[in-house]
Amino acid sequence: MPGRRGGRTRAIVGSLMAVTALNACVGSAVAASAPHAFRYIPVRPNPAPGTPNVLLIMTDDVGFSASSTFGGAIPTPTFDALARHGLRYTQFHTTAMCSPTRAALLTGRNHHSVGMGSLADLAFDEPGYTAVIPDSAATIGRVLRDQGFDTAFFGKNHNTPNWELGPLGPFNHQPNGLGFNYFYGFNAAATDQINPDLTENLNPVRRDPKDPDYFLDHDLADHMIKWLRMQHTLQPDRPFFAYLATGTMHMPQQAPAAWIDRFKGQFDEGWDVLRAQVLERQKKLGIVPADTKLAPLPPGLPAWSSLSPAQKHIYARMMEVAAATLAYADNQIGRVIAQLKEAGELDNTLIIFIQGDNGASMERKIGTVNELLAFHDIKETDADLAAKLPLHGGEHTEGQYHAAWASAMNAPLPWGKQIASHLGGLRDGMVMSWPRRIKDMGGIRTQFSHVIDIAPTIYEAVGIKPPTAVDGVKQQPIDGTSMVYTWNNASAPSRHREQYFEMMGNRAYYKDGWIASTTPGAPPWENNTTDPLKAHWELYDLSHDWSQTNNLAARYPQKLHELQHDFDAAAKRYHVYPLTADFYGRLAGGDRPTAMTPGKDYLYYSGDIRYTAATWPAVNAKWVLDANIVTASPDADGPIVSVGNALSGYTLSLIGGRPVFDYHPTGRTQETRVLRGLEQLAPGPHAIIVSFTAQDSKTPRLELSVDGTSVALSDPTVAMNASGPAYVGRPALDDRTGPRACGCDIKSGKISYK
Repeated sequence: MPGRRGGRTRAIVGSLMAVTALNACVGSAVAASAPHAFRYIPVRPNPAPGTPNVLLIMTDDVGFSASSTFGGAIPTPTFDALARHGLRYTQFHTTAMCSPTRAALLTGRNHHSVGMGSLADLAFDEPGYTAVIPDSAATIGRVLRDQGFDTAFFGKNHNTPNWELGPLGPFNHQPNGLGFNYFYGFNAAATDQINPDLTENLNPVRRDPKDPDYFLDHDLADHMIKWLRMQHTLQPDRPFFAYLATGTMHMPQQAPAAWIDRFKGQFDEGWDVLRAQVLERQKKLGIVPADTKLAPLPPGLPAWSSLSPAQKHIYARMMEVAAATLAYADNQIGRVIAQLKEAGELDNTLIIFIQGDNGASMERKIGTVNELLAFHDIKETDADLAAKLPLHGGEHTEGQYHAAWASAMNAPLPWGKQIASHLGGLRDGMVMSWPRRIKDMGGIRTQFSHVIDIAPTIYEAVGIKPPTAVDGVKQQPIDGTSMVYTWNNASAPSRHREQYFEMMGNRAYYKDGWIASTTPGAPPWENNTTDPLKAHWELYDLSHDWSQTNNLAARYPQKLHELQHDFDAAAKRYHVYPLTADFYGRLAGGDRPTAMTPGKDYLYYSGDIRYTAATWPAVNAKWVLDANIVTASPDADGPIVSVGNALSGYTLSLIGGRPVFDYHPTGRTQETRVLRGLEQLAPGPHAIIVSFTAQDSKTPRLELSVDGTSVALSDPTVAMNASGPAYVGRPALDDRTGPRACGCDIKSGKISYK
């Protein structure tokens, strides 16, 4: 299909449009009308002819060397093709965590200066950590929309504080409120690829329960292709800004079984061999200098040769799943690129593809088959992993690979996600492609760059200046530096010469090839409760030590002191202080707004409303659920309340007319408690109560009562806080049978939330 701007014609494919006779007549009448200059009706600006489209792509938790494009073992032909027709950037940096990187990406400002100093879930009441992007930092979506671009966002949004994610909003910090006219994806750190927690614009939606082959990455590509076709049809003379943010390779690592099978046996040699192979490929590709050294595995991670045959089998399988996850996502992104080519749009589309929002995740030392167990402080064993290994990568696991595989995905760099002091957490592969403008196809660029540079690059490429005010609000200065200067000059000196980094106490300062870094207080798989102000500092000359392996702090104390001083000045300017390293302390802290107030009774009614975890009372030792129903027959059957999914949640239902409370906070049989009433409920009104009996707060017992009589009592339970979206009168997310009546009238459900 031919392109649409710059004087070219556009072909209309009849099979893509169904137009009624009335619409056809109206369209003809409008087409026949002469252009009209409106005096009073507000109209959208018209970008100049030839203005490029912009496609921004970001994956999740993908290390620098995971993809074949940057020397990795996972084939990414779509990423490879874009690199062949564009530029590879080998010194591009993020913030070491997802929410902060995404806020910096979309605003062009340092993450602390827009309130996203840590995860959106971990906000506290300091300027750099509010998790609320201020009105003074309009996003790329908002700026381009105001300039006449059509804007859309597909995939992961992790820049909305969780107390604003309920069905009542507010919505100004959700994608539609941040400048995207269309959104289809999920508002969270992660979601299941097979049973995702989806939102379309402001509305919770459910994936097709009848599709046995459903995968989120395929669904995102489908929705994006439909949107691109619609935009191409209805706005042929306007450019678009589309943002695709997949959840891959973040936990849960999942892929279709056929894709997992493609990698069978490919990682049997282990992570030590893979790390060495990756470095050799990178040298041959020119990704790294010939004298680059391989950083050692982080302390606490074993050599592959030290493992038992059973361990090798388990961990190799986990890497096969992870590889399939990224390879499958790349394939789906390829479908989007193919649509642009088919529509004649590819040549005039600036594509910026950032492979990862931080380094690969080392957050689970031996891996996991159920990420949610960590939130109950349950440590899995190799036996636990082996028991679920045949299911790994499917809908009955929410897994992640061994931390040493993540180290291989970051090779040759040290450390990984969360560690903002070292390059394994900060450096990601990035490709830019714009065939009409970038002519050094297949080139490599080594200039220092940072995620805050993307917004100014886009603004310069499309020919606009960022506004000084939006909706009357004065805008913060853009902190990044446009990278357009690199397109025609591979040897141009870096214009982004200094940059601070900080994440949960780990910090660094880069300046003209030098980087000062704090020694990590704890590895990512452990809770770091150390005092960051007492951290030891290291010093590296990255101009001669590409992989940050030679600590020069003792040799150049003056240079180290200079960079420490520079960090302190930047930290004060961008609201980095106060520093804290305690991830779980933040998560449990109360120094943030809440969507719900403990100490109250909450009354719910049956319906299709989805309540997010933040807008549903958390389970604790004082929690009581009181459901009031009216049954029509003794065989009433179906859900009354359902929360979460098969790996963490609970359901109160009628089965054959008998009340059943299925409580599975971890998905494991050890913590699962099922309370069953033995008698069918006679037709008529009933009060069903589920509560914890008085014992101690760590091992309470569940009790099921009907009409004031206790009918079932559990053994003590050692885990609470079952999580996930909640529904009243319909199944949980992973029940694909679709909504079904419980054979009763659910009058109301009251939850005492103490």
